[in-house]
Amino acid sequence: MPFELLTERRDATLVLTLSDPATRNTLSRQACAAGIEVLNNAADDPTLRCLVLHGGGAHFCAGLESPAVQAGGPDEEQDLFRSLLDALRACPLPVIAAMEGTAADAGLVLALACDLVVAAEDAQCLWSRAPRAPSLARLLPRALAMQMLWLAEPLAGTRLHALGLANAAVPAGQALPEALRWSARLAAAPAATIAEAKEWLQRS
Repeated sequence: MPFELLTERRDATLVLTLSDPATRNTLSRQACAAGIEVLNNAADDPTLRCLVLHGGGAHFCAGLESPAVQAGGPDEEQDLFRSLLDALRACPLPVIAAMEGTAADAGLVLALACDLVVAAEDAQCLWSRAPRAPSLARLLPRALAMQMLWLAEPLAGTRLHALGLANAAVPAGQALPEALRWSARLAAAPAATIAEAKEWLQRS
């Protein structure tokens, strides 16, 4: 089954599901393009207040579809992924990542590009390649980045939280429910205040 980006409206929240469980939700060019379109159009709906991004099945996202792209392949592919990250940051609505299972390479970059991250305690964060898209090296302590790259050792959700890269670490299976609870709280806050705070932090 080809990759799908599924959308589901839950009150004032739009849930985005990366859906290709057979590949642990690797991102294709089509998936990146679909994500960009959804994010660019999100602000057009005045009743929409928050987005939640998660992976279908047991995993968040295993990275980009092509190994060549993960390693710094065609510029067109890299540009599309960078555009997806730019769309995440430019979206005036808060975007919450709900991370279960594996978040690898570009998939980990994608999660950390979201405004808030709720990670399962047993989530496995992997960085086995050095993609040219915004580098994890800017977020991770240098020694830890080397350990992940050289030894391919995963970073658990609990460690991600301890490093301040996830806002919460929750029991397995609870990342999406917790993210939805947060989205309900954000939906109750003044939309202008949320958007202004996000814009200010992006400029800082």
